[in-house]
Amino acid sequence: MGFSNNYEQEVEVTGHLIDSMILTKIMDTVMDLKGEFEVLEFKIGKRKGDYSYAKLLLRGRDKVHLSLMLKEIYKYGATPIKLKEVRYEPSPKNGVLPDNFYSTTNNPTYIYLKGSWIEVKDLMMDKPIIVEPDSKRAYCKPILEVKKGDLIVVGEEGIKVLPPERPREGTGIFEFMSSRTSSEKPVTSIAKMVAYDLIKNKRDKGKTVVVGGPAIVHTGAVESFSEMIKRGYVDILLAGNALAVHDVEYALFGTSLGIDVATGMAKPGGHKNHMAAINEIIKAGSLREAVEKGVLKSGIFYECIKNDVPYILAGSIRDDGPIPDVITDVVEAQRRYREALRGATIVLMLSTMLHSIAVGNMLPSTVKVIAIDINHAAVTKLLDRGTGQAIGIISDVGTFLPLLNQNLKELEKEL
Repeated sequence: MGFSNNYEQEVEVTGHLIDSMILTKIMDTVMDLKGEFEVLEFKIGKRKGDYSYAKLLLRGRDKVHLSLMLKEIYKYGATPIKLKEVRYEPSPKNGVLPDNFYSTTNNPTYIYLKGSWIEVKDLMMDKPIIVEPDSKRAYCKPILEVKKGDLIVVGEEGIKVLPPERPREGTGIFEFMSSRTSSEKPVTSIAKMVAYDLIKNKRDKGKTVVVGGPAIVHTGAVESFSEMIKRGYVDILLAGNALAVHDVEYALFGTSLGIDVATGMAKPGGHKNHMAAINEIIKAGSLREAVEKGVLKSGIFYECIKNDVPYILAGSIRDDGPIPDVITDVVEAQRRYREALRGATIVLMLSTMLHSIAVGNMLPSTVKVIAIDINHAAVTKLLDRGTGQAIGIISDVGTFLPLLNQNLKELEKEL
């Protein structure tokens, strides 16, 4: 079947179309789907900050083929020339979406409502959009929180997505890294770049969220990370039972899973230390009560409590204990994570693949994400699961965090 004028649509797109490869992605998508396009108009921005503009005519073999092409290119910021109002339908019952509901990406998203573009708030990937037409509000909500009668966006019309663009004025690590992940980058230089970004974020009154795994303790980086907390470079800590338990074990016994962190040797009888650590926190009642009672006198969570840094511990089926602070209802833990991430400007992920991927799914693509892991596959999975804006640093956190902390102290004096 050939192409017909009956199945064509004019679209337009504005942005940094050339250096951010937006126009190339649109054209590649149309060609991959065996469609046709014609460039009707193309204006190139003359200066670094200027936007370019393109108008294209798309042709499909039939209505379904054209609709498929349009659906795929809308995620790159293309919109129809003839705008249509966004469509929405009520949820038929609690936790159920209408058929043909729109599922978000993590890129900035707008809906065309009552003659104007409305930004979708609380943006996360793979979520429905709830509309409040009278107040001209739109926001994301997890499916389990949808109530009967909530107005849910359906279809693809009246929706605009702004794809990620190459920064015009990059800073620190986000300008330095030409590739998103590499094991062949100088760790010393990278640590300095990350330190620069963290200092700038702090001075700009941004919000730094850290997602941490127990490798921080295993690799001997507790002191460095604790000092970062004390010096105000962590605004919220998100983790699981394991980081807290191993942090307490190290504070009480100097071990992590029975291994002496200072010597790397197994301590006699040390195999029970992590259970003893759990027992001490349960006896005290919580991490905070353990600090107040003088049981816990150092470490990551000691510094969080002493410096009023909030922490949220999400439970897992693998947990020993868990300690009383851990939220064992995973839906509640997810909700608390989402609340904690609102307003985040930098998220630092330290050797915790599952928590990192979970947090990445809750973030809009405008948040700067730095993931440090010795396992290349862990960082690659984060990027592949949709957190494409992340910078991946392949390094042992036991090496990286001391370098980062030292650079923070040195750069503070220079900047």
